[in-house]
Order: sequence, then structure tokens, then C-alpha cells
Amino acid sequence: MEEQKAQTQEGKVVSEASLTISSPLDLLFNPRSVAIIGATPRENSVGGVITKNLLTKFKGKVYLVNPKYDEVNGVKYYKSILDIQDSIDLAVIVVPAPAVPKVADECARKGVKVTIIISGGFSEVGEEGAKLEEELRRVVQGRIRVLGPNCIGVYNAFNGLDTFFLPEDRMGRPRPGPVALISQSGAVAGAILDWAARRNIGVGLAVNYGNKLDINEPELLEYFARDNRVKVIVMYMEGLKYPGEGKKLLEVMKEVSSVKPIVVYKAGRTKAASGAVKSHTAALAGNYEIYHAMLRQANVIEADNLTDAFDMAKALATQPLPRGNRVLVITDSGGMGIQSVDALDMRGLQVPELSESLQEILRKQLPPLAVTRNPIDLTGSATDAMYKFVLDTVLPTSYVDMALIIALMQIPGLTANLGNYIIEAKRFNKPIVVVSFGGNEYVAKFEGHLEENGIPVYHAPHRAAKALWALYEYSKIKGVAKEWW
Repeated sequence: MEEQKAQTQEGKVVSEASLTISSPLDLLFNPRSVAIIGATPRENSVGGVITKNLLTKFKGKVYLVNPKYDEVNGVKYYKSILDIQDSIDLAVIVVPAPAVPKVADECARKGVKVTIIISGGFSEVGEEGAKLEEELRRVVQGRIRVLGPNCIGVYNAFNGLDTFFLPEDRMGRPRPGPVALISQSGAVAGAILDWAARRNIGVGLAVNYGNKLDINEPELLEYFARDNRVKVIVMYMEGLKYPGEGKKLLEVMKEVSSVKPIVVYKAGRTKAASGAVKSHTAALAGNYEIYHAMLRQANVIEADNLTDAFDMAKALATQPLPRGNRVLVITDSGGMGIQSVDALDMRGLQVPELSESLQEILRKQLPPLAVTRNPIDLTGSATDAMYKFVLDTVLPTSYVDMALIIALMQIPGLTANLGNYIIEAKRFNKPIVVVSFGGNEYVAKFEGHLEENGIPVYHAPHRAAKALWALYEYSKIKGVAKEWW
């Protein structure tokens, strides 16, 4: 992998090569062979969905373990993982919680390096479950790495590894792409992937760690920092669980964020939500202000909700970093232009008025009613050529650092070809985001064409503004940007 270097706030140089990971995490995401303990032909059961996922999609070898079966539909079942002659990289455990310690011990004796424990019924359910989790810890410690328990595991769109036990008609699987997801909640992870798949957002890797008996957020962050297919890491977190965990997470976040952007949505912000967090994954939500301060110190981008997190991730994964906070706004709707200025201003981004000489150039080519100050309003008379002229004239100048383009395709002068002009403007190496709103065939073709060519599209000005803000924030973290007042 080509080494990438960046500066932290303290000026320390960090490279991708310096971010250490353990080989079991390589096997967690890229195993050559997987054994499913608790495999079953029963459709729509947890074990049944995982069995089907791996048999139909995974590119490596799959071994099924369940003492109830000898063979089903020509596929051999083993009584125990110890009966398998071949070596196993990854074991997926889907058995009742009381049986998990014994099964985990057998995996360690087999020489398996890492296991995903899907089974629930541990510390998240109370005192008895916590005792069982401690027993499991004693069994696995120093012998085998564990993701979970009480998790849905790993989704890898690149190699077909998929332990998410939600049927495909209920949870769409995203295409391979530059976003990696780390989620403390399994159900939230499933909902995010379904949402992303329906919107053609590429999520190449996703992981839910559940009770994090062993493998935790810092290790996962370090792993994704090394994977050159990952451009942005999105985290959904509820709370920390163990003493000293926050300090380690802060250190790793700061190191990883110097290599690639991390976008975090921290749930459980209110006192009312704290109890729900503890009953969910046995974590402590804690005081949100402490988390907020930690995330700021770690140089991560904090989102207010999951939609914002992925809006930001789309831009961070596809756009160059801006050198300042000045935004060119082009619109065919005065109302949408005003909304954009409000949204940008609330995020500390500037919409600077253009020089009189530059406005004069624009006035010579645009209709008399067009507004040339910035936001540039092409009005209902807008055409594809007008957008192209403004982009080619203003975007390469030193007056602006990025562009927010509003194109309401209901206007008759606009065609799908406008997308080509916007894509061509990538040559100026400045961030571009587009606001589009509507549901007709022109809108769908326009949006699809832009997204396929690396231009993020948003359905409201405030969402586009937050995406540009995230780019600017990360640009400051990387030492690229400065503020213009």
C-alpha cells in the first residue's frame, strides 16, 4: 500500500504504515474459510439467513456445523468444528448463549484465530448474562479473538462475507464503495445498509461489535485506516463500557483522522436515553458534553444524525478538500438560493459577493433578470449552457473555494446534459455538491448520472451545506484550509 502521511495537531507525522493491526482482523474481514456453528437450513432463522448468505455469496470456503444434520441439499454438515479436517480462518457462532463458552473453547482448540459471536444473552440482559460473559472471557482470553457477543458481525461487499442475519428482502446490501461503517447497534447497522443500498451509496465494509468483549472501536478504526479501499469511516456509537476506554479511543481517533476522515454520530445524548443505552449493549452513555469534547479533540467530524453522517461521508469520499470557506451558489430558484445562504451561514461558510468586474462578465452573457452577485440566480429562464458559463467563469477564480449548485429540473430549459457540464467542472479541483428536488424522469436521470460520476446530490439545501461544512472542517484538520472574512 502506498504510504500516506499527514500532520496531527501536535505536528506529529503519522503514516498508514505506522498504524498497527493484528492479523486476526485481516481474517475477520478477509477469511479464506468460514465455519458457521449453528448453521441450519431453516429459512428466516438467524442461522438460516447467515448460512444462505455465505453459501451463495462468499468467495471462500464455507463449512457448516450442526450436530442435528448430516447433509442437506448435498451440502455436508459437521457435528463439531473439531471434525473439520481443513484449517478455519473465521468461526461464526450462532448457538444459545449457555453453549457459547464450550463452542468457543472448541474453536480455540481447532486453531481458529478469530470468531464472530452472534448469540445474545450476555451482559446486555443483566447479572446472569454478565456472569456468562465473564466465563466466556476466561475461555477465550489469549487464545482466540472475539467480535461480539450480541452482534450481527461483518458485511464485506468486496468478497461476499455477510453475517448480517437480516433477509435481503428486508435489508438491501449496498454495492462496494469507499465508505466503511462501525456501528455499536446491530439493528441500526442493518437499517443504515438498507438505506444506503436503496440510494446506491457504496458501503464496502460494515461491522457491528455488540458487547465488545474483545475487539473494539480502536482496533477497527486502525484496520480501516490501513485499507486503501476505504476513503471515509462512519461511526455510530452509544457509549463506552470499560475504564480507560475513552483515552485509548481518543488517541486512536486522533491518529486515524490524520490519515482519513472519521464521521461520528453519538446517540444517547440526553439523560433520558442513558438507561436505554445500558440495556441495549451494556454500555454507559455518560455525559454527552464529555463525549462532544472528546470528539472535537480527536479531530473527527460529528454529525447530529445518521442522515447527516452519510451526507457528509458522500462528499468526503468523492470531493477534493477546499482551501477556504467561500462558496459559489448557482440556482434557478431564488427561494432555494436564499435557503442555501441561510444554511451555509449557519455553518460558518461564506457566500461572498463577486467583484464588479466579474459580475460585468456574467451580465454580458446572462438574461437581464439574472442576479449575478452570489448567489447567482439564473431564474426560470435557466439553460444548461448558462450553468456551464457560470461554472467556467467563476469556479476557477480566487473568489470561491467550492460550489453549491441548485438545479430544479422542472424548468423546461434544463436537460440531463447539465450533468455533463457539472461533471466537467471537476477539472477545477474544487468541491462541488448539487441540490436536486423532485421525482420526474429527468430528475432521476440527472441525479443518477451525477452520483455515478462522483458528484454528490442532496435533496435539500441544508443537507448540501452540511456536506460542504464537513469538507471544510476536515480541510482545516489536514491544514489545507483557511478562513476568509
